[in-house]
Amino acid sequence: MSDKKLRILLGDDHAVLRAGLRVLLNLEEDIEVVGEAADGEEVVEMVEKILPDLVLLDLTMPKLSGLECIERILEKHPTTKILVLTMHDDEEYMKAVIRAGGKGYVLKKAADVELLSAIRMVSRGELYVYPPMAAAMLYQMVGPQTPGIKEKKEKGLSEREREVLKYLALGHTNHDIAELLHISVKTVETYKTRVMEKLDLRKRAELVRYAMENGIING
Repeated sequence: MSDKKLRILLGDDHAVLRAGLRVLLNLEEDIEVVGEAADGEEVVEMVEKILPDLVLLDLTMPKLSGLECIERILEKHPTTKILVLTMHDDEEYMKAVIRAGGKGYVLKKAADVELLSAIRMVSRGELYVYPPMAAAMLYQMVGPQTPGIKEKKEKGLSEREREVLKYLALGHTNHDIAELLHISVKTVETYKTRVMEKLDLRKRAELVRYAMENGIING
């Protein structure tokens, strides 16, 4: 067995979580945390500098979302393995991650028991999906079919409403979107409400699916 350690970059905007992950992972003989990044742009920059084997990445971060990070990283470094560690228990986000090129999806609430297995699977080139979510996705594929959200008509979304929809689907918070678009958080909330009403959507997962199926974000 090789003595070479798996070099991991941590990408998460919560310093306490990064510190805990660093301790947990560095206890493993075959793993070494070689860097940390607190926002999406820093993740991309750190990948360029240290060329990690694997990036452990949050979906919701300032400046660039996890999905945007995946696309930018893999554009220049297609062999880099990316494993998402997130609070989003949402099949649509999971599918977006896999389609973007991510190799795994783990929930933060299950990190204590699932994370090390997921890291090792992804490092070997295998795909890892949090089991309950994989089961739910399989049921959707083989279970009763329902009309797709793609059939919903886009009822006159303005350019700004489409921008807000895109950033919401990419996992940005209302505060992030307000900074990106130079508007107030309250205005973002107003646009979000309008979009949901116009498209007759009730859940964020439906919004993500709509954005993917209508080319607003890459699926």
